[in-house]
Amino acid sequence: MWVPGSTSSGYTEVTDNLYYKDGSLGTLEIPAIGLTVDIFEGTDAATLKRGAGHFEDTSIWDGNAGFAAHNRGANSYFGKIHTLELGDRITLTTRLGTRTYEVTSVSKVSETDRSALAASQSNVITLYTCVRDERDFRWCVTGQEIV
Repeated sequence: MWVPGSTSSGYTEVTDNLYYKDGSLGTLEIPAIGLTVDIFEGTDAATLKRGAGHFEDTSIWDGNAGFAAHNRGANSYFGKIHTLELGDRITLTTRLGTRTYEVTSVSKVSETDRSALAASQSNVITLYTCVRDERDFRWCVTGQEIV
């Protein structure tokens, strides 16, 4: 949904100059669950061992920035995202700057439902993780940029 006055182009590609020396693209902070995690490109198993993964087909800055992480084990970075409440804050920091988002929805979706990752003209963030002991479902948290 495009918001009047929005300056978003709707998509920012990951380019070589956006990486930090450690290979990360930045950090996600979610104070309500005490989370600060580095983000890396991709969502494969090796990437998710390092931190949160950036969905390669989503924007890294303008538009819809999508991320995934594990919810259990040693790397359970998104283990508590289903406990977030509407209005909780999520902060994304990259070489492009820092944006703060407000949680607008927390829902359980089918593991094949990636509709929340659709391109957007407004600046939004989408987080996905598995639902514990329910392999056919995912937690999906969305947030809207606070301007």
